Amino acid sequence: MSTPAFNSVAWFEIGTDRPAEVERFYGELFDWTFRVDEGGELTYHEVTTPGADAPSGGVFPSGGRFPDYAVLYVVVKDVAATVARAEELGGKVIVPPTTAGSGLVFAQLHDSAGHHFGVFSPPPVD
Repeated sequence: MSTPAFNSVAWFEIGTDRPAEVERFYGELFDWTFRVDEGGELTYHEVTTPGADAPSGGVFPSGGRFPDYAVLYVVVKDVAATVARAEELGGKVIVPPTTAGSGLVFAQLHDSAGHHFGVFSPPPVD
């Protein structure tokens, strides 16, 4: 699998209070498969699409803590700089730059028209 180019859509996430139903729906519709990622701080169900050799998205069981959503993530070199530039262009921060235990850095924003999206930088390679 090739590494996604910076500034391209590289991940998607579906947040839901009904993860089993979402997985059944998309599994039957698109033949997606799901695997619980047990290495993170949160329960996260990685999505692998047919023919892919690695996950390209995830289902986040929200437990009803916030409204259901589907969001795309763009891979960027610098999350903090991207968030600052988005704010200059009229975007609003939903989740500020956050570093996961793996070293992955992510943020979620609204664009200037109110659309929800995310950005992330992969963890450093050892």
